[in-house]
Amino acid sequence: MAEPDAPRLAWGLTGSGHYLRESLALIETLPDVDIFLTRAGAEVLSMYGIPLKSLRERHRVFQDHTASSVPVGFLYSGHYHTLVIGPATSNTVAKCVAGISDTLVTNLYAQAGKCRIPSIVFACDTEPTTVTEAPDRMVTLYPRPVDLENTRRLAGFPDTTVAETVDDLKAAIERRLACLNTSSS
Repeated sequence: MAEPDAPRLAWGLTGSGHYLRESLALIETLPDVDIFLTRAGAEVLSMYGIPLKSLRERHRVFQDHTASSVPVGFLYSGHYHTLVIGPATSNTVAKCVAGISDTLVTNLYAQAGKCRIPSIVFACDTEPTTVTEAPDRMVTLYPRPVDLENTRRLAGFPDTTVAETVDDLKAAIERRLACLNTSSS
């Protein structure tokens, strides 16, 4: 990939449908976003009737096709100023907390931390009860205590902001972009 004119936003999609449509709508309002898609993320897009082709028409999309997560190397050369993971499954959050980087998105999170690139994680499991969209209906979920604890723990990590709602996610991205605009002036 050619060096971008200016650093971009990297957005990781994992295997969650929780506020998936809202997250994709938010991506469409932002400039210069590249999407990093786990295998589970690709499956969920299909389950929710969202064609991968439609994302590729507007964004660079990197998929989890390599054992070593080759696209992660773009973090080392200044391609990205911020990593957003959203929606982030409880599995992804747990792996980030435990330091496990075995998917494209968890590897991005680990390497962003090592490069001191700020991350914003839109965690799915933030409340004891959640009503969310499944592919064919609305469902009520009851996150396990370990899921809620991992979300809380992740919020304490350096250079990591955990967003608990769509509004929190929008505000965190706006703050980050404002910070970048201020520091480049």
